[in-house]
Amino acid sequence: MTSSISPEKKGDFNHNNFPSADGSKGVLPLFRLNGRTAIVSGAGQGIGLGVAQALAEAGANVAIWYNSNKKALDRAAEIEKKYGVKCKAYQVDVLNPDHVAEVIEEIVKEFNGRLDIVVANQGVPWQKGAMGEGDRKEKIEHYQKVVRTDLDGTFYIARIAGKDLNGNKLENYLGGSFVATASMSGLIVNIPQMQAAYNAAKAGVIHLCKSLAVEWAAFARANCVCPGYMATEISNFVPKETQDLWNDKTPQGRPGQVSELQGAFLYLASDASSFTTGASLVVDGGYSAP
Repeated sequence: MTSSISPEKKGDFNHNNFPSADGSKGVLPLFRLNGRTAIVSGAGQGIGLGVAQALAEAGANVAIWYNSNKKALDRAAEIEKKYGVKCKAYQVDVLNPDHVAEVIEEIVKEFNGRLDIVVANQGVPWQKGAMGEGDRKEKIEHYQKVVRTDLDGTFYIARIAGKDLNGNKLENYLGGSFVATASMSGLIVNIPQMQAAYNAAKAGVIHLCKSLAVEWAAFARANCVCPGYMATEISNFVPKETQDLWNDKTPQGRPGQVSELQGAFLYLASDASSFTTGASLVVDGGYSAP
């Protein structure tokens, strides 16, 4: 964190903490990310990979993080070639705050001494049913894995990224953007599956971003995207019967596609969202509307 910058004075916010975007040339230029550096965690596949592709298409240089999926190395090379930006994959243990700090510092050095956008997308699902059933030791170990990855990992990334999101300015650059992949599960309780630990972790991510929106008001925005049920690899373990129930309870009657999330992340990463901070953008096909 950049502790020398305080957004407050005597309990009130300073006026004009964060500048407004210049829309005089139209709205589309506000979505351009030329020259900016972005980090996307959990980007070997699924939502994270789609976000990395969207940011690169908008002109950002992108560092994609992965845990064990070494296909991320090939995906990074493909992004670099297709969009003409710098893109490199890094294997990162998000459960190790020292390693997170080390890699972020390495990326800032390698990517023109700057960090402008961070998307904390790493996450694991809950797969062990109701919390009070089954083997106690197994449940506790799985709980720790889910909460440490989904919530603690996001905190570790934000803690280090904050000081660099207040970095070198570009022409027409307003400030940094931190975006976390939360979930509609942080706002509602899904059925029929029981996943209290996952829901609690994602609720924590949402409130963490709201808190960062206040702490970082002078130099960066912090927001969440809250996806509903998406057609990605993370749900492959779920039986078809359960996925059919999800579709029954989603007004649009189907899972979302990664391409239907890319615009939400790009909006929050770009200057188009200069007055959006502490927000949770729900993209769930209407699941949480009723």
